[in-house]
Amino acid sequence: MLRSKSLILVGTWLICQAGFVMGCADAKGSTVKGDPLTKAPNVILIYADDLGRGLLSVEGQKIIKTPNIDRIANEGIRFENAYGAMFCAPARASLITGYHDAHGDKWNISSGGAYMNISKKTMTQQQIESKINEQLGEVPVDEVFLPQVFKEAGYVTGEVGKLEWGFSATDAQMKRHGWDYYYGYLDHVRCHGFYPPFLFENGSLVEIEGNTFVNCGRSTEKETEKAYEERWNMEGKTTYSQNLFIEKILKFIRDNKEKPFFLYHPTQLPHGPVSIPEVHEEFKNDDRLTQIEKEYASMVKMLDDHVGLIMKELKDLGIDDNTMVIFTSDNGHEIYYTKEGRILKPVRNMETGAFFDDITTKFYSDIGGDVFDGNDGMAGVKRSNWEGGVRVPLMARWPGKIKAGSTSTVLASNYDFMATMADLVNFPLPENKDGVSYLSELLSEKGEVHDYLVYASFMGPAIVSKDGWKLRYFAKEDIFQLYYLPDDYRESHNVIADNELKAEELKQILIAECNGDLRNGWFKIREDVLPSIRK
Repeated sequence: MLRSKSLILVGTWLICQAGFVMGCADAKGSTVKGDPLTKAPNVILIYADDLGRGLLSVEGQKIIKTPNIDRIANEGIRFENAYGAMFCAPARASLITGYHDAHGDKWNISSGGAYMNISKKTMTQQQIESKINEQLGEVPVDEVFLPQVFKEAGYVTGEVGKLEWGFSATDAQMKRHGWDYYYGYLDHVRCHGFYPPFLFENGSLVEIEGNTFVNCGRSTEKETEKAYEERWNMEGKTTYSQNLFIEKILKFIRDNKEKPFFLYHPTQLPHGPVSIPEVHEEFKNDDRLTQIEKEYASMVKMLDDHVGLIMKELKDLGIDDNTMVIFTSDNGHEIYYTKEGRILKPVRNMETGAFFDDITTKFYSDIGGDVFDGNDGMAGVKRSNWEGGVRVPLMARWPGKIKAGSTSTVLASNYDFMATMADLVNFPLPENKDGVSYLSELLSEKGEVHDYLVYASFMGPAIVSKDGWKLRYFAKEDIFQLYYLPDDYRESHNVIADNELKAEELKQILIAECNGDLRNGWFKIREDVLPSIRK
């Protein structure tokens, strides 16, 4: 049997228009699997947006200090070989469904931007949600989603932040997935601004007084004097979304401190375009950085500060020891600013001015102008199938249960999270899910591991084996490249000519995972769907 069988449910689709009964009289997940004396913990998942692992000081970041996020790793476990997806929508869908994103026959993509019509007064919320629900259709009654796993195990479930997944979501979808409570955006396009005129709370539109921009105050990426002035003109930009989120997060924790809860925080940070209420004190006089780099660094710093507030709240409420906190990101690094002579987008070699062909030349921070080395020395950025585009930070802390300061080298993916949590709360998942539980790894025990991981991208899919072989397909040129990551972290040496049998073995697995078509997944819909989404 293939290790990662599957389908992907990407975007905001599959709405169940019939009622769905969730919850149970007894909390099936009241104890940890295999340990009847240990109460199952609260779980908080903090899901950073476009945070390359090189942006964290625990991973070697030299400019930005992230002591609170580092603490999760230092007091828990840090994964060396964790993978997200190549950009946000498939990563979030994989997280919520437990399927990988390289399939071709299960996709129903809804475009973003619909909820902007509320500000334009051209459609009502009800009209928008009705059209999205009609477009997306029904979800099979036997389909299972991440919050549903927790809800049926007796947990209270909450989601605060950027929309749960995809490009547009609806109240019907959120309830079908199993959320008892949610607050935030329901539209991917509006998430590119940080000053929303309204957000949604359990289906109700909540106006944010003083925020007046239809596009939520989205800024431009090219740094000019005019762009700087527009970015810092705060007229119509009263309240920053992340500050709203942290208030709701802390309230959710306080309100549910006596119950088992699962809290999912898909933050906007540090996704751009760059926007922050003020430059952090640590960077104001840092002459290594340009002005917009100081602002971007402040976005990462705010995320770390808010992680600190969450950890403090757990301690103050006396539930720290019985709460598992997981921190990860949806995909690899992305750069959200461009400045002549410093760094340019599309990315290129800043020494020669040449664009990367992604065959023999590729983006590296040291030649591409990224002062932060956000991809941690790896090749590529978001949207690519290079390691820098898909490998992410992953760390987890559960005092007394997860060994402090431990490191794991096993393969782990965002589509493994559901399996891991189902394992934790004793929830039986359908056999067609792709994920493999890494709970045993968290608890320093022997357990099942992936033989390989797969993921899609705009360039084509790729496969990484547990012993470090990586085969990437470059659809534009219809070629394969093979790398041995343990000896080639930067993917500098294509060794396919000397390892044809290994390449063929991985190729056949990858084709099967792509349901027979290597152009499946996100590459296939790039031209048809993404222009309307403005990705």
